Amino acid sequence: MIKTPQELIAARDSVREHFFNGWTRIRVGMATCGLAGGAGKLFEAIREQNEKNNYGFFVAETGCNGACFLEPLVDVVLPGQGRITYANMKPSDIENLLLLTFGGRVYTKKAVARATSEHLLSDDTEIPYLQGVIQPDVQKVPPYSEAPFFKNQVRIALRNCGIIDPTSLDEYIAFGGYAGAAKALTQLQPEDVIDEIKRSGLRGRGGGGFPTGRKWEACRKANGAARFVICNADEGDPGAYMDRSIIEGDPHSIIEGMIIGAYAIGARIGYVYVREEYPLAVKRMRLAVQQAEAAGLLGENIFGSGFDFRIRISRGAGAFVCGEETGLIASIEGNAGTPRQRPPYPAQSGLWGMPTNINNVETWNNVPVIITRGAGWFSSIGTPSSKGTKVFSLVGKAKRVGLVEVPMGTSLREVVEQIGGGIQDGGEFKALQTGGPSGGCIPAAHLDCPVDYETLTSLGSMMGSGGMIVMDSRTCMVEMARYFLAFLKEESCGKCVPCREGTLRMLETLSAICEGRGRPEHLDLLKELSEAMADGSLCALGGSAPNPVRSTLHFFEEEYRAHIEERRCPARVCKALIEYQVVRESCTGCGACARVCPVKAAFGKKKAPHEINNGLCTRCGLCADACKFKAIKVA
Repeated sequence: MIKTPQELIAARDSVREHFFNGWTRIRVGMATCGLAGGAGKLFEAIREQNEKNNYGFFVAETGCNGACFLEPLVDVVLPGQGRITYANMKPSDIENLLLLTFGGRVYTKKAVARATSEHLLSDDTEIPYLQGVIQPDVQKVPPYSEAPFFKNQVRIALRNCGIIDPTSLDEYIAFGGYAGAAKALTQLQPEDVIDEIKRSGLRGRGGGGFPTGRKWEACRKANGAARFVICNADEGDPGAYMDRSIIEGDPHSIIEGMIIGAYAIGARIGYVYVREEYPLAVKRMRLAVQQAEAAGLLGENIFGSGFDFRIRISRGAGAFVCGEETGLIASIEGNAGTPRQRPPYPAQSGLWGMPTNINNVETWNNVPVIITRGAGWFSSIGTPSSKGTKVFSLVGKAKRVGLVEVPMGTSLREVVEQIGGGIQDGGEFKALQTGGPSGGCIPAAHLDCPVDYETLTSLGSMMGSGGMIVMDSRTCMVEMARYFLAFLKEESCGKCVPCREGTLRMLETLSAICEGRGRPEHLDLLKELSEAMADGSLCALGGSAPNPVRSTLHFFEEEYRAHIEERRCPARVCKALIEYQVVRESCTGCGACARVCPVKAAFGKKKAPHEINNGLCTRCGLCADACKFKAIKVA
């Protein structure tokens, strides 16, 4: 039990003495992305070899360090030599890795980066790893500060992900955990905490970007017999997984942030609303809550301050609209997750009619560091209007995909080209979609714009929760808009007419254009529908649903007109507007196309140029995939 700040410090120092001195530690990235890449088998193989050979290594799991394109990842801390990260590991690598590690050496074949120290952001302590003479093979591994994916990143929200064992309260404490809660509860008044958050400039990382301190202040001042805090972990954007990864890799940071926020506004109960599709996140959050309760960090009289606080976990069924705060509240109450009219806002009347403060995972995760290091430190990072850093999930056609955390104000080009490595297979960049399905598509001409709330909004997009989808020249922007509208139409709760009918009619119109049935007046119809939905929808889902259409119409109108006026898809994606043709000069008559064609549209004599009957062809593309001679083109 940790009953006072002094006991927390004693526990921290005790764990650090054991944790940082003399142990050879092996960490396997066991977040969802790592497990999908085979990390589970690696973990078992390492433990088995460790026991079999009596190596005596300290083996544990960790979360995702962001480099999802390198999974499975294994970290090894060699005493006096540093932390070495190994990428794309396979079970066949384990024997050599452990043997070399036992000898204090590096498995250079798979080593991609090394850390010379760990900067413990939560209490501004730096733990040096290097002692004495550095081994030559350690020197061959580039430091994190030079590794292309990591060197331009600044890690605050992801400070512990991929470094600590997320199932260990001891390790979280060793890295400065709960110091912010101890300081807030025993040294600051609630109003002082709110003032510190206000001065930091922290804005909500869930999409709207509302100033967090002002939100807390409004909730504290509201009248109510009780108050609640909620962590919104209902991350429903396609391709976004920032919140999931933070919970999987650093769950105690969310708990600590919620303790501080609850103290500031006067809440005694908090909820973590996490979607059922995140089973590992649910498991690790539940374990973290249990550990915090057992240690006295949740419950009654936390740190001897007289403040009581408990956290409950509420699992959502996966409805995208429950990411909207009033829909989320309805779901926790046991009702259908549909939004309601605002005002009143949840800060005045939320859960069961009581004042309620809702922030997302990344927002809560930032709070402990702000309290321990100060508002001035946090506000020194970023831009005048957008402070701190932001985590993005970089996906799509980038060479290096994964989680990226950069200071606000970093250019989109730096994220895509320097951190993401540019476009796969030497392709040409076309657009960047930010803000999830309700965001907009930003063309190459605006890649030098900074990442901040106002700039992205001015481009017809938004920050959103932090999804970034990179698109190349092979992407049809009309089809992309249709894809997102199909998602939003399915996820509309149907409560208000502008969203329910608007998403349907907009989807029908986009489908007609993609299928070669588009008419010139459809462009005016899309613009009219966009305005009606933005002005009349009940919640942000309907109000922002037109963004993909609006932005693509604004920046790529010529692509829409090619579909409508020329019955042509410039990206050669829309099936109704393309056909497959055989390049006779390249065709050897091998018959591969004919063998895979499901409708027998490809035909020809052996060793003679083949043909494709486009009247029968379903445009499945199997023939082009099967042709080794690239003799089939899309026209």
